[in-house]
Amino acid sequence: MMAHSSKTVLSLDSQAVCSLKDGVNFRKSPDDGKCYIIYKGEKGELKACKNQCKHQGGLFIKDIEDVGGRTVRCTKHYWKLNVSTMQYVNPPDSFTQDELDVVMTDEGGVQLLEVTASDPWLVDPWDPQELQEGEVTVTYLTHACMELKLGMKKMIFDPWLTGPAFARGWWLLHEPPADSMERLCQADLIYISHMHSDHLSYPTLQCLSEKKPDIPIYVGNTSRPVFWFLEKSQVQLTNINVVPFGVWQQVDEYLRFMILKDEVHPEMDTCIIVEYKGHKILNTVDCTRPNNGRLPHNVDLMMSDFAGGASGFPMTFSGGKYTESWKAEFIKNERKKLLNYKAQLVKSLQPRIYCPFAGYFVEAHPSDRYIQDINKKNKAEELNALIKKMAPGITTWTPKPGAVLDLALALMSPSRNAITDPPTDTKIYKDSWDFELYVDHLNSAITAEIFTHESWIQFYFTWAGFRNYNLVVRVIETDEDFNPIDKGYDFLVDFLDLSFPNQRPNREHAYEEVRNRIGVMRHVVKNGLLWDDLYIGFQNRLSRDPDVYHHRFWNHFQTELPITGPDWELFLEQVAPNQRTVRNKTENGYYQTQTICLKSDGTSKPSD
Repeated sequence: MMAHSSKTVLSLDSQAVCSLKDGVNFRKSPDDGKCYIIYKGEKGELKACKNQCKHQGGLFIKDIEDVGGRTVRCTKHYWKLNVSTMQYVNPPDSFTQDELDVVMTDEGGVQLLEVTASDPWLVDPWDPQELQEGEVTVTYLTHACMELKLGMKKMIFDPWLTGPAFARGWWLLHEPPADSMERLCQADLIYISHMHSDHLSYPTLQCLSEKKPDIPIYVGNTSRPVFWFLEKSQVQLTNINVVPFGVWQQVDEYLRFMILKDEVHPEMDTCIIVEYKGHKILNTVDCTRPNNGRLPHNVDLMMSDFAGGASGFPMTFSGGKYTESWKAEFIKNERKKLLNYKAQLVKSLQPRIYCPFAGYFVEAHPSDRYIQDINKKNKAEELNALIKKMAPGITTWTPKPGAVLDLALALMSPSRNAITDPPTDTKIYKDSWDFELYVDHLNSAITAEIFTHESWIQFYFTWAGFRNYNLVVRVIETDEDFNPIDKGYDFLVDFLDLSFPNQRPNREHAYEEVRNRIGVMRHVVKNGLLWDDLYIGFQNRLSRDPDVYHHRFWNHFQTELPITGPDWELFLEQVAPNQRTVRNKTENGYYQTQTICLKSDGTSKPSD
């Protein structure tokens, strides 16, 4: 069992305690400048927490709309926390804030204590040994994919080397080195951080499985399995290892690694510490709050995401405040906040070397030009320049495909030429992505037989299992430009009782309209995929009334759908046990439906 410890993060003397007003109080520690929130109840009882939003780490300020003096508002995405209950009220039914222990002293003062688990990487510590030139090298391939040579072993992180991610919304920005797939097949082990398709790339793994299906792959023991879709994907991988969090995994005499979970998204996000001869490499990947914010300091190399723009918000929203100017200003401010947050994190952890990665994607498909134009991302050079300004002792690395970092040279002296860039004639950026191959595969779902029966709607949403929530969603199938399709479906789902009304109910309710590109939507429905392909992949457009984020709804469809997909064979047996429907594409691009009745001998004839 992991030991726990506590530390005092803020002390107030008796006079400071007496000065606390009823309701919300903000107090800053004189030691480290960190801010804390203290709530004083009507009977003088005290509750306390860090001034840090659990969503994406934003700071809280006073909520001017709160007349009861109980809530605070996050400056990043306007989430609201009721400090008297430590429950988030906007969005409702989302997170619970972690509390600090409030301890009264004999002198009438107060101490705020943070109780934490012991740092698991301190178990069985290794003293750093001297490294030889070439003994530990890190090669950047593309996006979040790094190759680590660690003595006699080669380890690869998150191989996305071919094809799109999030259906057809993300494409690789950098051209991977020509031998990247060969490098992948020659690796001794692979770490895949989470199930998002820019890290768990089935097109890449399909290529791997055809050449080396038994390569050891390691993932964390998340509540939703990383490889939940493996069987249906028909990718043949035979050596997937699910390991517990916070436990060293010994590879050989000199090499071990430890996977840690993200406290904000424990159902999927993980990060990793790799240690070779006492030298640590920390890769926090996409984690929002890895290991509850406790990470090793002074590691030799740290990597993390940096770019932003990995969400449909606010680019895909319309109506109300979502004007083009509002979006541009919001995105500009968000990216700046993210840049400062990452720089502060790196400064606090003091790694010897820092490398921003896992943000090198582009909305390359021509139909997504609007998203590409408005979804401005942070540049790695900008973050590294800011880190240099805030913490000049930290060496930074802006990677190029095929560039190699020699850790021994980097640790000997920052002035040594520890980074080998690719040859000057190397192709850095991709300029073609084989769009048709992947888009045609997605669009093949459009003509699937299940969609000739309108009852697929009820069958699918019953399978999805989300209900008892006062939200009505209108779903509209659209063309490439998000215009309704003449032959497409346009329907309402009332999630209060999981009904499918012809018009919005008379009662007071929240309403959301979701326009989905027909090919991606039907691909997602047919295969029982998570809605990340639609939302994070920029394949829908959304409007809502009122303008409230429905965390329960989106969390369910993005992370909690059943692991086993809909049984469409059973569906077809139920709706048409003695017939099948065929849809033929006509010259004008629409579909003509023909029903085929099955005769007792198994042959068929057109129905009357």
